[in-house]
Amino acid sequence: MVLSIIICALTIFTMIFFIMKKPSIKIYKYNVDSFWIITLLGAFLMIILGLAPLKEIKDILFTDSNINPLKILILLISISFLSICLDELGFFSYVSIKATKIVKTSQYKLFFIIYAMVSILTVFTSNDIVILTFTLFICYFSREAKINPIPYLVMEFVGANTYSMMLYIGNPTNVYLASVYEIGFMEYFKIMAIPTLITGIASLLVLLLIFRKDLAKPMDLNITNEPTLYSVPLTIIGLIHLFGCTILLALSNYINIEMWIISLLFFLSLMFILLIYSIIKKTYTVIKMSVKRLPFNLIVFVLSMFVIILTLNHYYIFKNIGNFLNNFINNKYQAILVYGVSSSISCNILNNIPMTLAFSNIIPHCSYLNASIYATIIGSNLGAFITPIGALAGIMWMNILKRQNVEFNFLSFIKYGGIIAVVSMIVALNALYIFI
Repeated sequence: MVLSIIICALTIFTMIFFIMKKPSIKIYKYNVDSFWIITLLGAFLMIILGLAPLKEIKDILFTDSNINPLKILILLISISFLSICLDELGFFSYVSIKATKIVKTSQYKLFFIIYAMVSILTVFTSNDIVILTFTLFICYFSREAKINPIPYLVMEFVGANTYSMMLYIGNPTNVYLASVYEIGFMEYFKIMAIPTLITGIASLLVLLLIFRKDLAKPMDLNITNEPTLYSVPLTIIGLIHLFGCTILLALSNYINIEMWIISLLFFLSLMFILLIYSIIKKTYTVIKMSVKRLPFNLIVFVLSMFVIILTLNHYYIFKNIGNFLNNFINNKYQAILVYGVSSSISCNILNNIPMTLAFSNIIPHCSYLNASIYATIIGSNLGAFITPIGALAGIMWMNILKRQNVEFNFLSFIKYGGIIAVVSMIVALNALYIFI
């Protein structure tokens, strides 16, 4: 047991060190993300030392249940593909440029328009996709208009990680916890919709307060390039697939089809259409770039952490943690506070996906099951505000800013994110208590 804890701790601290100091490693001619290589080595070490319960891992990987991580990964990859395709077709850029052309000199108007777009698109896609898409756009128009990009970048990050709470598919952590505890799409939405909206309003007010001086300055935004779509018919088909998939996911409990099957079928359908289009036009750019951008490293990362977390669970470590947390819980409100706060802090020690895997084994030891599940979901989303380590989106976001020569370091992230995180957590957890 002690050795498994040591390996887990070393894996996590090494991963965090590499994320901060060397986020990518060059292997032969390729630069690969370091975070998943570290976790893969940690899982491999547990297996070769005989610590990992291989039979238990095998049973879960091949079981026909919602806890099966392979089903969850298929759902995540499939939804990501639908969103990435639309991005490659130029849809998000098209909408963004069209919207910003109406703002003229008002930074406040621009701020609200981008916030609305980020929030709406996050609800129907995912926080990672929106952050990766809008960050480059914000860097671009900020240079053109000669304005400070920080208010918009922070707003984008906060908006995406707030509204990712609303739907089941908004964040991989939502998907995992909802799948493990067999929470349906509409059941999830009914609980999380209003707390998300209230939290979104609260975080927006804090953002406006923090950046009021920057936003009061006039700007000269003159985007001369007309937005274009790669293919209007393909974009329409892509939108039909994305919204069709979302609607059927919402109805999955009623039509008795598992969500991973629905998302996989839409993925295969769109892939087939793109392939036919590519053969006819003799250009494979969209399909090639969409596949290239799929988060395949997430598969290795999740499965590696799954092995590590399952090993710790085998030695009853999470049962002990669950019992410890129970010492601070006497009612539903306390359960929400304890699990919300502890999960958000744990995000910034473990990263939000490993934290979710760990907490999925801690939650069953709480008497207030539903309260602890949704509080952990809130923590897994809003915990991303505290440090860049809190979520993979934060790590990727900081790397983009570095490449774009935007001065925004680790301490700057904490300075802005910490304030917003405290307000957002207080509002979200109290709203959850009222509406759960």
